[in-house]
Amino acid sequence: MYTTAFLDLPPLLAASGTIRLPGSKSISNRVLLLAGLSEGTTVVHDLLASDDTRVMLDALRALGCAITQSADTVHITGLGGQLAIKQADLFLGNAGTAMRPLTAALALLAATQGGTFTLSGVPRMHERPIGDLVDALRPLGCTITCTGQEGYPPLKLAPGLLDLSAPIKVRGDVSSQFLTALLLALPLVSQQQALVIDVVGELISKPYIEITLNLLKRFGIAVERDGWSRFTIPQGSRYRSPGEIHVEADASSASYFIAAGALAGIDAPVRVEGVGAASIQGDIRFIEAAQAMGAQISSGPNWLEIRRGQWPLKAIDLDCNHIPDAAMTLAVMALYAQGTTRLRNIASWRVKETDRIAAMANELRKLGAAVTEGHDFIEVTPPAQWQHASIHTYDDHRMAMCFSLAAFNPLAPQGDTAEHPISVRIEDPRCVGKTFPDYFESLFQVAQTKQDWIPVITIDGPTASGKGTLASTLATRLGYRFLDSGSLYRVTGLVVSRRGIHPDDHDAVTAVAREIGHELSLRFEGDQVWLADEDVSDALRQEEAGQMASRISAIPAVRQALVDLQLNFRGLPGLVADGRDMGTVIFPDAALKVFLTASVQERAERRYNQLISKGFSVTLEEICTDLKARDLRDTSRAVAPLKPAADARKLDNSHLSIDESVDTVLGWWVEGWPHVVAVN
Repeated sequence: MYTTAFLDLPPLLAASGTIRLPGSKSISNRVLLLAGLSEGTTVVHDLLASDDTRVMLDALRALGCAITQSADTVHITGLGGQLAIKQADLFLGNAGTAMRPLTAALALLAATQGGTFTLSGVPRMHERPIGDLVDALRPLGCTITCTGQEGYPPLKLAPGLLDLSAPIKVRGDVSSQFLTALLLALPLVSQQQALVIDVVGELISKPYIEITLNLLKRFGIAVERDGWSRFTIPQGSRYRSPGEIHVEADASSASYFIAAGALAGIDAPVRVEGVGAASIQGDIRFIEAAQAMGAQISSGPNWLEIRRGQWPLKAIDLDCNHIPDAAMTLAVMALYAQGTTRLRNIASWRVKETDRIAAMANELRKLGAAVTEGHDFIEVTPPAQWQHASIHTYDDHRMAMCFSLAAFNPLAPQGDTAEHPISVRIEDPRCVGKTFPDYFESLFQVAQTKQDWIPVITIDGPTASGKGTLASTLATRLGYRFLDSGSLYRVTGLVVSRRGIHPDDHDAVTAVAREIGHELSLRFEGDQVWLADEDVSDALRQEEAGQMASRISAIPAVRQALVDLQLNFRGLPGLVADGRDMGTVIFPDAALKVFLTASVQERAERRYNQLISKGFSVTLEEICTDLKARDLRDTSRAVAPLKPAADARKLDNSHLSIDESVDTVLGWWVEGWPHVVAVN
């Protein structure tokens, strides 16, 4: 998952390949709660790993459930409907799928068995209404106090005296999660009589209620339904663990890759695995909307394949009540349609992680779209002229994922983005952790673009200037790939030494260089460098390895042998490369070039302290002499001598810390956006 402050997306030209989706958030948290309320142990397979499921698991542990987890499989020993812990303070983040059903279940349990519970979340959760659920529970005898604003979390639940003689009324026109919460919780108190829920107003998001009813049936609760207005929990209902249950992949998350295929699946399809057209999730009907806009979609029991069909996409006018979450993806697809797209019956957007109608309108306008918003609708007309945009995500995972599709703007039928594509910056990309932590990694797995459209930052400089630390830290801060070009030469030198090859035997040394990355299987994993199955990181840090690297890097044939390998590091979403000729020879088109230096004395002291801390015996004078020799060799070699690129920004870090150096370069990058990453 990208944990950077922002993520710059290069212009994208195509999409193809296979994606395996994570488990459904809606199914995951329902299954977790049902398993927690059931008797016995339930084994949950393919559970979504996300912020929302984490807070639900934490809450169940706090309530006394025994939980063990291995990867995406969780063993939950439930409470059997009996409170094991009668006082707990539960923090539920921004997870509505945890806050609403836990409120109902704990309010009923506190009333019948005694107990005091507080439920709270992040500030946005305290702005999301829960009053309709509270209003349904209080007349039953549940004691619920809104400790902040009435009708909103945080909540305090306390003992009460239940009266279940009358039908339970709940509004259905704000959020289906209120009805889901009651359906999941009321079997706890159905021992003496059947319980009736009457829905007041038109029920929205009916497909999510279908998910709830399906899962209740798996756990032994057969709810009777009279249309969508009355639901009956049979007397004596008890949660019975199914033993094992598999979580279906998330259909809402599929919408982004369905859209990617519709936009950019030109020569080959995007294949989505883990969910098919027969899914129990209502958002799978997004495929009907995508087909109406022109997508070509085929499906099997557990997969979808999507290609571009009609182009430009066809604008649609659609009642989206049945696909409230996935409908957001349609709003961004509308940027590529001919005409104005109108999405109706989406009032529930306003009470989600953010006011999604207002947020969607604001960010679409940044891109140049004409947008009209109403209480329960949004209209989107594509931009006549696309504009660079930094997308605010409002701590809303779906905003981040939807607007990533704007990176396919070179394909847009309107404007001149084919010749002059625009840059898209996603602010706070980590918010996708709520449902799809690896979303951007998955997007980059199927997206393609021109290699020279992928931004590169080069950090060149002499030995011991700190360029490697600066470059790796900067790459982490930006979410970019990292290339330590010096390690390629050090690995080559290490293999040369181990094979007993003399460094003056240029042909033999060059042959080794050609093996790097191929037969020798060189790879980087964080700060580690692996050669086949051996971690050679420590060996490469020894002074002898650096000296050998400096010698063989002066061999023209060795440098040429490693050029292609270095160029292949350029991949989505971008690259930070450090070395001695990154900006002058390897990536002359880099978006930002930095030449880092420091005095010989300062560099020698840094290297001395580094080596002494690792137990090496060396003198400061020896290091100074060696650095001067390397500087002379590097600056005077015939091929690619060490020197600043003509357009490089110079940074003397003699008196700067690593953080200060990183902040300086990051500041240059931020102040230069979007022009620093503009492509022609």
